[in-house]
Amino acid sequence: MSKNLVIVESPAKAKTIQKFLGSDFEVKSSFGHIRDLPKKGMGIDLSSFSPDYEVSTDKKKLVAELKAAAKKAEMVWLASDEDREGEAIAWHLAQELKLKPENTKRIVFHEITKNAILKAVENPRDIDQNLVNAQQARRVLDRIVGFEMSPVLWKKVKTRLSAGRVQSVAVRLIVEREQEIRQFKPTASYKVDGVFQNAEKKELSAKLKKDFKTEKEAEDFLNLSKNTEFKVQNVELKPGTRTASAPFTTSTLQQEASNRLGYGVTTTMRVAQRLYEEGFITYMRTDSVNLSKDAIDAAKSHIVSEFGEKYSKPRNYTTKSAAAQEAHEAIRPTDFSVKSIGDVQLNKLYQLIYKRTLASQMSNAEIEKTVIEIGNPTLPQSFEAQGEVVVFDGFLKVYGVTKNEGEEEESNDKLLPKVTVGEVLEYKKITATEKFTKPSARYTEAGLVKKLEELGIGRPSTYAPTIQTIQNREYVDKRELVPQEREIVKMTLGKKELKKEIIVDKFGGDKNKFVPTDIGEVVNDFLISNFNEVLDYGFTAKVEQDFDHIASGAEEWKQVLKGFYDNFHPIIQDVEEHADRATGERKLGIDPKTGKNVYARIGRYGPMIQIGEIDDEEKPSFASLLTTQNIATITFEEALDLFKIPFDLQEYDGKAVSVGVGRYGPYVKWGDAFISIGRATDPFSVTQEIAENFIKEKQKADAPVASYKGEPVTKGSGRFGPFIKYKDLYVNVPKKYDFENLTVDEMHELIAAKIEKENNRYIKQWEKEKISIENGRWGPFIKAGKKMIKIPKKDDGEKYIAEELKEVSLEVVKKWIEAGK
Repeated sequence: MSKNLVIVESPAKAKTIQKFLGSDFEVKSSFGHIRDLPKKGMGIDLSSFSPDYEVSTDKKKLVAELKAAAKKAEMVWLASDEDREGEAIAWHLAQELKLKPENTKRIVFHEITKNAILKAVENPRDIDQNLVNAQQARRVLDRIVGFEMSPVLWKKVKTRLSAGRVQSVAVRLIVEREQEIRQFKPTASYKVDGVFQNAEKKELSAKLKKDFKTEKEAEDFLNLSKNTEFKVQNVELKPGTRTASAPFTTSTLQQEASNRLGYGVTTTMRVAQRLYEEGFITYMRTDSVNLSKDAIDAAKSHIVSEFGEKYSKPRNYTTKSAAAQEAHEAIRPTDFSVKSIGDVQLNKLYQLIYKRTLASQMSNAEIEKTVIEIGNPTLPQSFEAQGEVVVFDGFLKVYGVTKNEGEEEESNDKLLPKVTVGEVLEYKKITATEKFTKPSARYTEAGLVKKLEELGIGRPSTYAPTIQTIQNREYVDKRELVPQEREIVKMTLGKKELKKEIIVDKFGGDKNKFVPTDIGEVVNDFLISNFNEVLDYGFTAKVEQDFDHIASGAEEWKQVLKGFYDNFHPIIQDVEEHADRATGERKLGIDPKTGKNVYARIGRYGPMIQIGEIDDEEKPSFASLLTTQNIATITFEEALDLFKIPFDLQEYDGKAVSVGVGRYGPYVKWGDAFISIGRATDPFSVTQEIAENFIKEKQKADAPVASYKGEPVTKGSGRFGPFIKYKDLYVNVPKKYDFENLTVDEMHELIAAKIEKENNRYIKQWEKEKISIENGRWGPFIKAGKKMIKIPKKDDGEKYIAEELKEVSLEVVKKWIEAGK
């Protein structure tokens, strides 16, 4: 046994650190927190706000191993991450393993490199109890809020709902943005664009400097332009600079990875975690844009070597946020000589971090902006053409310009032909197009993170889990919204002739943006009506500041919790007693067939339309809303149409055809086959011809593309991506394969690997009984038909291992199944 035991929170981190320490050190992983509040019950003594921590069942064996290793070691080094969560992990380890202070040292580092690790070992410290208390305060307060508010939602809205201090505020932002979009009244104006050419027939495009409010004003301008001589009225050259953005913080990395790579927040953090643990980047949860002197010097040396002295401009940035947690560095590479890494997904994010850090230490880009004014004194407005040339690329050599959330693509980086003041230009065409103002854009994941950060809500470690939670709870989703259509006027002045036409403009479509679900809106409205203070943006930000004060030792954590709870609990009691049930109910009208009221509301199984009253002698009729519909916006006519689903079409190839809507959206049913037609498809738009096209596509997709041991193999694309199917076996096709051009050999290879994996999955099975013991992600379990049943522990409290389960009889397994029911 080594003299020194180092405990970190992840196996990958342990593996990397072990390489840097000698044989006197053994590095083990705690696999995150070893104990937490209990899963059942609140686990908090509300008289003192003392948490009742417990070691989870799946960690007991690990804790026993760590205890044994700690007893044998002369010194235990707690090396979890340097933020509040990491400090709490170290504290829990010290408490649960009963470590003695004289034999325990706490070390921290913001990068996993040999120098950083050895330096940390040379400079140990004690556990920072203030940081631990800040983490405990967050955990306890969030448990109280969730534990007391969620049951209120079960009673007043719908069972199995949940509320949370930060998650509910995030949902509120999304709901309020959607309500803003619905209430938005677009206004029309006419934008005028011109294409001009000089004597050398070189073209330049320009925009009229001011829009017209009415069609008549725009038309009058075009008519006035017919016989006008256009001249260059002014040419202005404006020198300018562009400066690189600061190095990445957690939130800016999440935003930029979304904008540039299309990564979700959770994906970004998962990939960044791997980069950190494998020693490629510094710690990925940080508010700071600061770089160490060593990092600045290393970047300068690399830039001068690669690009030359004129590209180097060393600088440090200061963190704007007053709520920044700890004095970390920004996210940066640990070694600038490492330009890329092997793993494709890791490398994409690494390249983003690598280039952003280098760019932050490079010279400004120098640009020359040209503005050309075109017009005639007889016209009320003049045109303006803009272009720019990069005179010196500076940081643009490695990074480029960052595009902010919701920003339109810039078009003025084009080159313009050389012109002189007074030069006559001929117009090729001038176009006036009716345009409508747009509402604020819906939030992307990156946009939501940016907004939460601006409001001071949440911290680097909370953004990803918050966004994941509100999707898991089905309060928001990213469904595709089909664009609407409207007619707009377009007028084009060509060679002395004015042409007017009506064209179709599509608007309101969206994808990969957050849209609240019906249940999300109903829950949000209920919480705001009854818990307005808890969901108040300023109040939520104030709670974050309280945590910061606890972390700095300025406030006592249990006093903060008491102050919150003394105000919060009476509200809970009042709402439970006096608040009405919330269903989001809207009365839409009266059904012409029955004379009964028609309602849109939340029901037991989600959003629905109801005809009739619950307490009527004759039971009401119900119909579920389509995924593209919403309680707040569905019309009376759309609601009645839902009762026409499913509907029959004519037979095709001797089999009945119908159109319906199921759990996974609209479908065409052909015989016994259900063919999904996409969630965004309006089922009422499906004609006989469209249905037959879906059927033919399905037949084509299901046609064999190969055979394996005499059985057909087909290709398809499903919820989890492309797959091939052999008998009843679905085989996912990894990205490294070219799915469209998959060879027969590759299909055979994938099928054989899947069969081998499936065979290894079974520990024991009784095929006639349709019962098996299988290996799953979390260990062995019983599968009986479609049910999965937990295996009980042995009499001594230990779990069964696979080898022991091979000897278990069918009779014993059947008893376990009965007990598990």
